[in-house]
Amino acid sequence: MWLPGDGYIGHIEGDEVGQRPNQLTPHASPQHYLGAEMRAWRSNRGLSLGKLSKSILFNTSYMARVERGGQAASADLVRAYDDALGAGGSLVRLHTSILQGVSLEALPATDVANQGSHVANSLVDLAEETDIQAPSEEGLSVPVRADDGRIIFVSLSRRALIGALGASAAIAAVTDTAAAASAPRSSDLIASGANPIELLQATRRVLIDNDNLFGPHRVIPTVQQQIAVIKELRADRRGTDRRQLLQLQTQYSELCGWLYQDLGDFRAAQHWMREALEASHMAGDDELTTYILARRSQLAGDMHDPIEAVDVAEAAEDRAAPHSRLAAVAATYAAHGHALRKDPEAAQRAYEHARELHATMDPDPSSPWGVWLDAAYIDVQRAHSLAALGDHHGAAEGFRNAIGRLPAGFHRDRGVYLGREAVSLARAGEAEQAAVVGIQALSIARDTGSDRISRELAQLDGVLDQWRTVPGVADFKAALTEAVLRQA
Repeated sequence: MWLPGDGYIGHIEGDEVGQRPNQLTPHASPQHYLGAEMRAWRSNRGLSLGKLSKSILFNTSYMARVERGGQAASADLVRAYDDALGAGGSLVRLHTSILQGVSLEALPATDVANQGSHVANSLVDLAEETDIQAPSEEGLSVPVRADDGRIIFVSLSRRALIGALGASAAIAAVTDTAAAASAPRSSDLIASGANPIELLQATRRVLIDNDNLFGPHRVIPTVQQQIAVIKELRADRRGTDRRQLLQLQTQYSELCGWLYQDLGDFRAAQHWMREALEASHMAGDDELTTYILARRSQLAGDMHDPIEAVDVAEAAEDRAAPHSRLAAVAATYAAHGHALRKDPEAAQRAYEHARELHATMDPDPSSPWGVWLDAAYIDVQRAHSLAALGDHHGAAEGFRNAIGRLPAGFHRDRGVYLGREAVSLARAGEAEQAAVVGIQALSIARDTGSDRISRELAQLDGVLDQWRTVPGVADFKAALTEAVLRQA
């Protein structure tokens, strides 16, 4: 579970008075690069971790882990660094680029006028000085240790991963096989010289990125292939490796459940969420189990099962560590369950509770689960609940605000919010504007094959029937009919 801080208030990690700063490795990944930039800005301003911590009210241990690349930075922490150090938005822009999947080689050589020696002038110089091969331009570059002890970068091609070869293309990059047309075996991973756990973790990140851009149809087969590989690898592993593989199996199973949920295949989604819950118990990872319970509440909400949504969310919150991000995640999903029960007072109280948990949660979460939760996410869930409660003007406004705050890479989520906004506008009587927004959502639905968007558009089509002669509405209906016929 996430713990509220490190439990030892006097602990100081590196970069304090009388201590030598830990050596940074900005070449290792975009996350490490960001951490090095954050330290460089801080050092350039002559501030220790302790002094900056007092200014921005973040835990020094958390800040130290972020700076050396050991933990992903939250958006709040990056913004606090940027503001306090006068970085002029450069750290925020860098963080946004990394969230959108920018490759390491695409990052600028420097963002600080007088960087310390720990930041290389260029990736080429870095590779020459440290005998580390710089990554290629194919996509996500994963640092792995070769047989001779050198660190090399394995390039995972985003384009290949969304094509017919799926995960096999990633394996081909490691094994130098010209073509890999079938699912990889565990022996392929071991023979490659790469750390299979690191490669599976990196592949999952690429698959998530591609899912958001292109939808679940292309991604599900590869996810299921990876689950088969993980199960095969578990047979020969013990101890920490086996536990990490069970954690990975949990994560891949949860991802598979999400993909089927997006497709509207709720029976398959439930199956994979049960698989994820079972694997999390085998891994002995209480925090991961709590996250899966919260996700099951979200799935129940999509299935319009309010009792299940509330009960599972409350169970997740009971398991979550006090002041943790997961507690706020669970409370948010419980609030929507109350809205589905048509209980506006309980929903309002639950959203206030979720906001309070978010506002007071420990700023130093030690895990990646639920890192996407912020005030904007709670607001968009509340907009979804307002629609369920019949406040369509409020819902439309909430979705519009959410769309304006989405990062550029969240293609499918943008389509979902556009669809929901369009339905809310139509129910509020704003037929022409609803049709305009609906056509925008339809374009994304064609790209991604998202059933969540399609369900919203089907609702919109029905609500707009009474305005079928309005020119804009007629255009939307014609476009929807053409899309359905083309898909058939």
